[in-house]
Amino acid sequence: MPQRSSRPTRPHRVAVVVDEGTNPFEVGVATELFGLPRPELGLPEPLYALTLCAPVPEVRMNHGFFTLSGVPGLDAADDADTLVVPGRPDNVVPRSPAVLDAIRRTHARGARVVSLCTGSFALAEAGLLDGRRATTHWRWAALFRRLHPKVLLEPDVLFVDEGNDGGAGGAVLTAAGSAAALDLGLHIVRRDHGAEIANAVSRRLVFAAHRGGGQRQFVERPVPDVPDASLAPLLAWARERIGEPLTVADLAARAAVSPATLHRRFRAQLGTTPLGWLTGERVTLACRLIERGEERLDVVARRSGLGTAANLRERLRRETGLSPSAYRRRFGPAHGEPLRA
Repeated sequence: MPQRSSRPTRPHRVAVVVDEGTNPFEVGVATELFGLPRPELGLPEPLYALTLCAPVPEVRMNHGFFTLSGVPGLDAADDADTLVVPGRPDNVVPRSPAVLDAIRRTHARGARVVSLCTGSFALAEAGLLDGRRATTHWRWAALFRRLHPKVLLEPDVLFVDEGNDGGAGGAVLTAAGSAAALDLGLHIVRRDHGAEIANAVSRRLVFAAHRGGGQRQFVERPVPDVPDASLAPLLAWARERIGEPLTVADLAARAAVSPATLHRRFRAQLGTTPLGWLTGERVTLACRLIERGEERLDVVARRSGLGTAANLRERLRRETGLSPSAYRRRFGPAHGEPLRA
């Protein structure tokens, strides 16, 4: 049963901005990730406390599919630890000044601000993304660049986590298309609560537990033309041996193809490279080993397939922003001595 070592005195508060024309799917993603009770985790308090907020009490959603009534005002955002801004299709139309003010206030006081899909247009309009890396849906990338040339747009990734880069304001995170909102949401859960909790949430979602933000938005062939070309059997085989010193050459030999062909298949079907996939799986396993109480750094590195303590430190810090010892203090089963090399 997933457990956390250090439990907050209250759940992390998440506010979701809904405005005229907001896409229902991204609101649903935020609700699924941050608004549902999770009794299966066996925790004494919910992971998050979610509320909607809007500039008016009644909000007509995208294409008028339905109208939300009784939505709290934007002052609900002033108490949020995380503010989520979903997208909408009319990206040329300026956002409500009240919504932009709420986004700016939230960021200025150090809270985290997250955009889903074309919600990045609102963050850019509010001035949060100037000089920062960000992403948006590939279909709107050219328009985004024309409207917001000061943003360092990365149009071919799933999400971007900029953190707060040591400057003023809170962290800023942007997701690409609607499905990438799930990837970013699970990334946030993993950052907040660790890999075990994130994996439990992904199982309930019946969704991939971890796709790194650097993976491509659009893959050439999401559904293989023939069953034999599917990577699923190879991935299952590799996961059972992830702690072994597997190489890309080993994966290619198992699949009976050349490394170059395997690379093309990974890029086409998963949007990443074989090495990138291996590394992501190994870092996730290392996180879970630390969360389950393994204190020896060399053992974590060896059992996760990362090899050396130095490589573990580098990869874990790159993925989570934390050293192994800091990760254990935050997500381990109990407070104690730092991890031993």
